[in-house]
Amino acid sequence: MRAVAQRVRSARVEVEGELVAQMETGLLALVGVGRSDDERAASELARRLVGLRIFGDSEGRMNRSLLEVGGTLGVVSQFTLFGDARQGRRPSFVEAAPAEIAETLVEAVAVAARARGAPVVTGRFRARMQVSLVNDGPVTLLLDTERRF
Repeated sequence: MRAVAQRVRSARVEVEGELVAQMETGLLALVGVGRSDDERAASELARRLVGLRIFGDSEGRMNRSLLEVGGTLGVVSQFTLFGDARQGRRPSFVEAAPAEIAETLVEAVAVAARARGAPVVTGRFRARMQVSLVNDGPVTLLLDTERRF
């Protein structure tokens, strides 16, 4: 699984003008699921997201986790994270998991993060979402459970 994790001051997700998720301080994770991913990868990604020490301590150093600052985790499905644009002008999505599998595993990330004590909000799977956020820092990290980067 892959995620683009952004430390945010606020974020919101809308679908056709309807607000489906809103959060203040926390971490917004755009999550992509690959064909070889499973429940173990979902649990690992949740563990890493909740435990990332990217929030400032009393001295301003990135030394505190989402749980330590009382932040919220936003989980938004993003199949294009498995797009391969190395050739030509049109990305290939053959490495992305089928929607039925991806939906289950994106939800598994949210469930696993909640089990670790994090408040979680989610987007709406298979919907055309409008995601807006205020990136704090900016701080943006790329995560991959197979540690490709």
